[in-house]
Amino acid sequence: MLKNYIKIAWRNIVKGKVYSAINILGLAAGMAVALLIGLWVNNEYSFDRFLPNYQQVYQVRRNFNSNGEMLNFTSTSLALGIALKNQIPEIEYVAETNWLSSHGLMVGDKKLIMNGEGVGGDYLKIFEYPLLRGSASNVLKDPYSIVLTQSAAKALFGTDDVINKMVRFDNTNNLKVTGILKDLPANSTIQLSYIMPFSYFEAINPYTRMDKKDASFGNNGYEHFVKLKPGISYEQVAPKIKNIEKVQVNNSNAKNSDVVLQPMQDWHLYTNYINGVASGGFIEYVRIFSVIGLLVLAIACINFINLTTARSEKRAKEVGIRKAIGSYRKHLIFQFLTESILITFIAFLFCILFVQVSLPFFNELTDRNIALPYENPVFWAIILSGVLAIGIIAGSKPAFYLSAFNPVKVLKGTIQVGRSATLSRKVLVVLQFSCSIALIVSTVVIYRQVQYAKDRPTGYNIDRLLMTDNSTDISRNYQALKNDLLQSGLVQNITTASSPATGIYWHNNLDYWPGKNANETVEMGMIRTTAGYFNTLGMKIVAGRNMQTDADTNNVVLNQAAVKRLRLKQPLNQQITINGNKLTIIGVAKDALMDSPFAPADPTTFVYNTNAQDKVIYRLSPNVKTQDAITKLGQIFAKYNPAYPYTYKFVDDEYNRKFSQEVLIGKLSGIFAGLAIFISCLGLFGLAAYVAEQRTKEIGVRKVLGASVSQIWFMLSKDFVLLVMVSCIVATPIALYFLQNWLLKYSYRITIGPGIFIVSAIAAIGITLITISFQAIKAAVANPVKSLRSE
Repeated sequence: MLKNYIKIAWRNIVKGKVYSAINILGLAAGMAVALLIGLWVNNEYSFDRFLPNYQQVYQVRRNFNSNGEMLNFTSTSLALGIALKNQIPEIEYVAETNWLSSHGLMVGDKKLIMNGEGVGGDYLKIFEYPLLRGSASNVLKDPYSIVLTQSAAKALFGTDDVINKMVRFDNTNNLKVTGILKDLPANSTIQLSYIMPFSYFEAINPYTRMDKKDASFGNNGYEHFVKLKPGISYEQVAPKIKNIEKVQVNNSNAKNSDVVLQPMQDWHLYTNYINGVASGGFIEYVRIFSVIGLLVLAIACINFINLTTARSEKRAKEVGIRKAIGSYRKHLIFQFLTESILITFIAFLFCILFVQVSLPFFNELTDRNIALPYENPVFWAIILSGVLAIGIIAGSKPAFYLSAFNPVKVLKGTIQVGRSATLSRKVLVVLQFSCSIALIVSTVVIYRQVQYAKDRPTGYNIDRLLMTDNSTDISRNYQALKNDLLQSGLVQNITTASSPATGIYWHNNLDYWPGKNANETVEMGMIRTTAGYFNTLGMKIVAGRNMQTDADTNNVVLNQAAVKRLRLKQPLNQQITINGNKLTIIGVAKDALMDSPFAPADPTTFVYNTNAQDKVIYRLSPNVKTQDAITKLGQIFAKYNPAYPYTYKFVDDEYNRKFSQEVLIGKLSGIFAGLAIFISCLGLFGLAAYVAEQRTKEIGVRKVLGASVSQIWFMLSKDFVLLVMVSCIVATPIALYFLQNWLLKYSYRITIGPGIFIVSAIAAIGITLITISFQAIKAAVANPVKSLRSE
């Protein structure tokens, strides 16, 4: 029986080639979109879940109450790590780190810049990364040791059999290789090439030693990770750690700090904190595109339902004859469902082909390495179950609708499939075009929001501005390097700073400022600079002067946001206190967008300090060609920094990367909106062909009576255009509601006016007319003699 059903289904598919092709192509495209998004969503959710016991791993964060505004930071103090280790028995391991950063590793003539971090002794007990060589319990014991990843070892030595070999670190000290880590997978939030003992940085850096010795809760320049004991939940620990800093009676700022933990599985998706709670981040887009994938798949299913039910009259006699010779309704339902499942399965084969072809482009767009897991039985079980479900759902209405025909009326020719039968079809067309139009509007809004932020004044000049990571050799030879660069004519200005031009690495509490209220706290960005900083970046001093010489070590420049935050009406020559150091305000700088281009400028203090600068920032002279300058700059840097390859970043590139997430979402929205419109238009094309076929004799009569081609075209097109117009009306409030909520997370945002919806509606109507005009004009120009001939 099943074989007979499949044979009949195949004959019907072959018989209606055009409609079958439209159904298969539409379903294949819809399933391909859903599968692509599903693979991407699964990849995003898989981040950091590859580690054993990841559920017990957390990052320590602080909620800082800044006069009612709850700010969240990952920066923590060494004192906090010591307190967590000594006072909270539910915590099994605590590890401090000195932030992921770039350093120079040298073996013989091989010189590489690699990312890594100094970590506490329990780090590899928290992060159970697979060690190919060495033991987690002893690889970090020696302060002058280093653990390389497998790829880092091969890059430096040509092999991963390198235990006890030496690596020159920052051209300062030789470190012994004590372990080899398996390369971290792409779905790891932490990406590094090496780790080394935190005790190394204590040994060489007096500031780190001081922070640990003083155990001050105000020096928040580190990160901490913890692992809870087996069976212990965060809910059990949260009350104990919340006030752990507040008990430090000698630190007023600690009294405004709540300690919280963020679970490892949330690090990638939940990066935004509002009022001290992880409330968003990339998870918002993952959810949005999950819904989009389902909507596009639903649009494809609607096409199938509409085209099948629309052609029901052609199957009516088949149903009548089958019922007359004894077929039960359940047999007919099973027959039509078999046909639906067969079409869905064929569409699925094309879907796999489409996904396989598009994955390289999709991976390049999303910067991921996603592949179809052909060898995974769970994947096939889920996918084939989905295909079966889609086949049943998409074919259920046609199956129950067609099988309900009365055989007597069908065979007498009195069955009527009139306006009442088309109502549900029109509703489904409105539904699918509403979704498509909402996606078009969303794409336009996202694009406009990104462009709006890109056009926002940055407050400094990012053109021809470069940054290079500092090193021990550069610090030692900085003045000679600076002189050579300026004398070469390649560089117009040069400076060093503790943060890049596109970010603020360090935040600190202010102990005192004029007008401070009792128990009032402020934590703001702090950038250590040397002479020439403001001139190099092109930041304007709107009051007072900038810092120029070593005599300015006790002076400070505030930006306008900081002056406003401190309520200073006459800031010049006022004194503020940071970490017990009294600093005099000598200047006010114009606000610059050094962090998010979508948010107000951060309140920032600029202090003069020649030590521990992380970045060398310099501007190319306007009269030199960029590529020629880079080549010559590399030679000068090699002279004073021989242990490092010359590396640089253009500030404008780094600034534009701040838009990467929004740009990605805009591109994906545009692609999926286009596919949704394409699938919807496929359905319209099929429906237009069906309507033209059904009204062949009517069109012939009208032409004989003198109707023109344009009149016939208008008659066949108006109903479809009306449906699309209704879709525009339905889509507008829905899209407006969700897009306004999306824009609320940006302090600097566009307003959504009616123009966006009008343009989207015109585009949708235009696409509809193009789609249906082929069938309408084809019917309008047909010979009426042929259409009116009965035999």
